[in-house]
Amino acid sequence: QVQLAESGGGLVQPGGSLTLSCVGSGYVFSFSWYDMNWYRQALGKERELVAGIGGSGGSTDYTDSVKGRFTISRDNAKNVVYLQMNNMEPEDTAVYYCNSRLPFDPNSNVWGQGTQVTVST
Repeated sequence: QVQLAESGGGLVQPGGSLTLSCVGSGYVFSFSWYDMNWYRQALGKERELVAGIGGSGGSTDYTDSVKGRFTISRDNAKNVVYLQMNNMEPEDTAVYYCNSRLPFDPNSNVWGQGTQVTVST
């Protein structure tokens, strides 16, 4: 069974940086076949897609609010996806979730348990 484990969350001051990691395990197919995504959900708000990356790592996308500040990357040899967050803002405060799925296969969706990120003075 595919499982995802996020880490790296915590408290950071505005303007600071934080890097999240997500380690996948239990893949029957190659980790590189899966699109990997970072979502976040702030208190009282709906979950939103923050960043996504294709299997090869060559295709990325970001929500407008984080463009230029966040960078998603992956290391397929280690089954890890990262989210480097720079120049963080209080609005970035949320629980961040790692997501893994095969393209065009909604049933392949797997979610991590989430890691709390708080941006505050």
